[in-house]
Amino acid sequence: MSQGLTAQLAERSAALEYGALPADIRAVARQAILDWFAVTLAGSREPLASIIAEEAANEGGKGAATLVGRHATAPPLLAALVNGTTSHALDYDDVHLSYIGHPTVAVLPAILALGEAINASGRDILAAYVAGYETLCRVGVAVAPGHYAMGFHATATAGSFGAAAACARLLRLDPKHTAMALGIAATEAAGLKSMFGTMCKPLHAGKAAENGLLAARLAAKGFTSRPDAIECAQGFAATHGPDFDAAAALADPPGGWYTRGNLFKYHAACYLTHAPIECAREITRQSGFDAAHVREIVLTIDRGADKVCNIVKPTTGLEAKFSLRFTVALALAGIDTARLGTYSDERTTEPRLKTLADMVRIEFVDGWESSRATLGVTLEGGRKFSAAHDSGIPAADVAAQGRRIDEKFTSLAIPVLGEAAAQRLREAVAMLDELRSVRELMTLAG
Repeated sequence: MSQGLTAQLAERSAALEYGALPADIRAVARQAILDWFAVTLAGSREPLASIIAEEAANEGGKGAATLVGRHATAPPLLAALVNGTTSHALDYDDVHLSYIGHPTVAVLPAILALGEAINASGRDILAAYVAGYETLCRVGVAVAPGHYAMGFHATATAGSFGAAAACARLLRLDPKHTAMALGIAATEAAGLKSMFGTMCKPLHAGKAAENGLLAARLAAKGFTSRPDAIECAQGFAATHGPDFDAAAALADPPGGWYTRGNLFKYHAACYLTHAPIECAREITRQSGFDAAHVREIVLTIDRGADKVCNIVKPTTGLEAKFSLRFTVALALAGIDTARLGTYSDERTTEPRLKTLADMVRIEFVDGWESSRATLGVTLEGGRKFSAAHDSGIPAADVAAQGRRIDEKFTSLAIPVLGEAAAQRLREAVAMLDELRSVRELMTLAG
């Protein structure tokens, strides 16, 4: 009898070696890691990060893993939880649209915490990261699109599998024990989209990282689960959506690697708002009009965005990140949507922005790519402007992408670490392939 999906994913993940990674995949992985440090350092100053870090401190225990940006350590499981939650606090981390989720915040905190505990090398971290990333996306694709449409947050659910696979790879588990880890992750996986706009959304990333690390460590000790937990009757796929497709999960993505399709955020809001923001920015560039002269705004976007980022009248900075209307208003008003300070509670009360946001009429359509949008703006007197954008196209120039991420890292890391320390951390990530111990890296991020 042929192997099921769980076993095949476990075998692929366990077999992945650093030497098999193409140069551009290693480059994208390093960029994703640098981006993660940037958003985690900045996120460490958020109230929700302080709350969960305080809770971890109250638990006590031997601190073998670094809490990024906090000058503190915690046991690996708690470090994965705290760092994972912190890294998603700003909703400024990378995404993948194959399954609509945030891959790095689920996978990386788990392997960094484990890597410190076992003194893993930089190459070990890179191989484990890609193994987890690829597994995560394949599990997400296996249950897409119904899983997400039902209300599950795939960052949390598929993310638990990705973290488990990554940690199993870091522990050098064989395919059998890796499948057990995936099975343990299957029964842990949870996360509700209804929590978007609250502190629970970032918690999903932290729980995914913690779930995956726990799953791999238990499997390494002989803890059992079903070896077919994804595809079995009443398993993950059967209970979490109507669209299970094992063949889709096993098929190669465009370019051969899901990691090549990683998308980085350059606006500090939900990724589905990025195409509308880019449309609004393009219209302001081509017209140079005063936002006070706007009389009508029509946004056309895929219907799926309605349940993700359509908070009509946000009252907090966090809610503003999930408001199509408000983010369009920000961009049309010429306000920098990349700045963290843009998304404040006070900003949501500004009359000019509320007026612009109220003008936005959204036309939801079926069958569009979730990353695509068009925007039309009519001014007083009848002048019209329009723009279209698709934010789901990966960068063709990896080096240019790296330069943009360097800029983002600089803007987010320096306020937390200072210029000299931020530069040392950037250089350590750039040299990750040569680091003998990930502890060298984490010491710089504490």
